[in-house]
Amino acid sequence: MTSIPFFKMSGAGNDFILVDNRSSCVPEKNIAQFVAKVCRRKLSVGADGLILLEASPTADFKWRFYNSDGSIAEMCGNGARCAARFAFLSGMAGKQMCFETVAGMIHAQILDDGVKVKMTDPHSLVLDIELDVMGQTIRCASVNTGVPHVVIEVDNIDAVDVVSMGRAIRHHDRFAPAGTNVNFVAAGAKAAWVARTYERGVEDETLACGTGMAAVALILAARSAADSPVLVETRSGEVLKIHFCGQAEAFSDLFLEGDARIVYRGKLNPEAWRY
Repeated sequence: MTSIPFFKMSGAGNDFILVDNRSSCVPEKNIAQFVAKVCRRKLSVGADGLILLEASPTADFKWRFYNSDGSIAEMCGNGARCAARFAFLSGMAGKQMCFETVAGMIHAQILDDGVKVKMTDPHSLVLDIELDVMGQTIRCASVNTGVPHVVIEVDNIDAVDVVSMGRAIRHHDRFAPAGTNVNFVAAGAKAAWVARTYERGVEDETLACGTGMAAVALILAARSAADSPVLVETRSGEVLKIHFCGQAEAFSDLFLEGDARIVYRGKLNPEAWRY
């Protein structure tokens, strides 16, 4: 098999491999295994996820988004911004575009200094949840912003054991069988809020999570602790801006704004996924 052209992109520190797959250059056989191999750090390109952009009869394009373990994710806010800029630079779409995802149709706008995407309407908001986790009772909230998220307010963001606590909540019986992403949020300095995320599918803390920061903003707003737009600093130090209308169960017009930078362009050689 010949090499596969790709972009390596980063959205607020969430990194992705993006491929124009309109000509079906990515092998369909064992694709989950292919994704897991090329997303391995040090042994291949390495990424939090892989995005395939393909032709769509109803939108500018459709995407298939894979987590680094090869599983399919319904939505990814940081990935959506990167996909939009990739599509614009590749001639698939203009500065205003829409594309298909598992979570629904996503609209995006290319800005001078970033990308703004309209997320699917949030749902399944639950504000007062108590969980028994690792020998303690955790008070949290949950909302689906394209994928399920739990949000926990803490006093010291740096003191949180994000991996251990996040993994325990991600696999908690309450969220079975699909599991959930887990976010911790505290008052910030660079932005009004700072948050850290344990991502389902990556199974680790990531430097940013767009749907997670959207979930954080909505939970804070539902608790009357924040108003639109909400600025949230990610673990990478990049700040994401979340816009929305309404309150509580009536949240709508959810937008995520931030960077979508090209790290490099290259070609995946067969050795990148063969071993």
